[in-house]
Amino acid sequence: MPKLARWLPFLRWPRPSRDLLRGETIAALTVAVVMIPQSVAYAGLAGMPLVTGLYATFLPMLVAVLFSGSTRLSVGPSALSAVLVGASLAGLAQPGSADWVMLAVWLALLAGAVQLAVGALQSAWVLNLVSSPVLAGFTLAASLLIMASQAPALIGLDAPLSSLLDGPPTLDLQALGYGLVSLVLFLLARRFAPKLPVMLIVLAAAGMLSAVTGYSARGAVVGALPQGLPSPYWPGWPGWERLGALVAPALVLALVSSLEMASSAKIESQRDGKRWNANQDLVGQGMGKIASAFCGSFATSTSFSRSAITLYAGARTGWTTVIATGFVLLVLLFLTPALSHVPRAVLAAVVIAAVSSLFKPRLLLALWRIHRVEAITAFATFAVTLLTAPRIYWGVLTGVLLGLAHFLYLRLHPRIIEVGLHPDGSLRDRHLWQLPPLASQLYGLRMDAELDFASASALERAVIEHLAEHPDVRHVCLFAQPINRVDATGVEVFAQLRKLLVERGITLHISGIKLPVQQVLDKAGALGAGPLLKLYRTDTEALLAFGRLSP
Repeated sequence: MPKLARWLPFLRWPRPSRDLLRGETIAALTVAVVMIPQSVAYAGLAGMPLVTGLYATFLPMLVAVLFSGSTRLSVGPSALSAVLVGASLAGLAQPGSADWVMLAVWLALLAGAVQLAVGALQSAWVLNLVSSPVLAGFTLAASLLIMASQAPALIGLDAPLSSLLDGPPTLDLQALGYGLVSLVLFLLARRFAPKLPVMLIVLAAAGMLSAVTGYSARGAVVGALPQGLPSPYWPGWPGWERLGALVAPALVLALVSSLEMASSAKIESQRDGKRWNANQDLVGQGMGKIASAFCGSFATSTSFSRSAITLYAGARTGWTTVIATGFVLLVLLFLTPALSHVPRAVLAAVVIAAVSSLFKPRLLLALWRIHRVEAITAFATFAVTLLTAPRIYWGVLTGVLLGLAHFLYLRLHPRIIEVGLHPDGSLRDRHLWQLPPLASQLYGLRMDAELDFASASALERAVIEHLAEHPDVRHVCLFAQPINRVDATGVEVFAQLRKLLVERGITLHISGIKLPVQQVLDKAGALGAGPLLKLYRTDTEALLAFGRLSP
């Protein structure tokens, strides 16, 4: 059973009892009243038939929780994933068409396969490729683009905002009323009555008013939705060219979706005091996307806001998601006709209200105060995302490349300092703190990095340059405590450096070398005993040898 439960985490769920199911049902209903209207609205954001939003909430949510280690993640359509789907397919097909649906399914299959493979191979470390500044810049730009895309429907325009230069569009005053009133109600409820299921209430009221006043017969409304369960869907072959065009978007979608999942799962694990199993959650996310594809829907993700609602509503196990799936099933079987009268302006208000919480420009300003380079990465991600719209995935890729370039720069330029003895007894940067040398004719240095192919040449260069400027130096002391790894290049450079020092008659002192590093250097013969090599186990021992401390 333990081995089987590793691959099927739901086997570890507690058996349902009356008390457990009562609490889980309340939590499931709380989540469902938010999830159902959002799912329909996000389907429109992805350019998909609106009913596919419910399809993406039904089986995918159930499959994802069965294979995830975190049992209270709300999986389904999310704002960022939906806009990535719509942006990735722009120009490849007509939104809402059968061709568009086919490509969205392939995108879900590719992104799901990536997450499934990463999780199965225990390679969740790849999530570190997208840093927090990159995600912040992308989220800020994406939220702006999402709100701009929904503005025409919200205010009753019959054309996108970009067409205003061509002439004044037709304004639907009733749609304007529905949209603005709904948006105001959503925002007020979020501030003053967060527990009230205002989205469901507003959708129901707007649908009834639309039907009674006859607006549903002449205005922009959801329209008829298929009733019943989704039929199994197998996509046709899109051709190698169009499939290749989906590879980069699929990778970005998988990364962004994984980070959405991580942000929610970490809160759950911290709250429970348990270790987060990122690999198992990636498997669950991948399975959810694949299940969504076979329902003829688009890629799902974890919604941070809905997951938070799930936690705060008192959910304790995955049974909450199972029960929430039942509520979605009821909507699919019996309530889709009621959605047909809902004005599209109300759905636009749902999207804008949900996405407005992602618009946090203060994050970029805070980054600028903390770290200028990371702030520039975030600003570049933000700018490229906006400038390359609708191909917004280029923003994430740009941010990832900038982050990797900065990381590589730091690895190639490790921090190497000449140390001095601070009055508090610690070894610090001698020049920064204006400290005297440790001893006459001594160069004491510390490298805060691994001794490998990226940093070894920097160490060699620092020693050679110092010796060139100070020809009277007779002792070099390497405070090696921060060095925790050495590779073949590091061994070679270290051997060359020691040979150089021996040729000049300079004694090499090494303090605090870690045992794994020492073992590698010993095996290579780079630490052979000699009169010009001194090893010290601690920095205190080295300082005593230099006469800086009293015995």
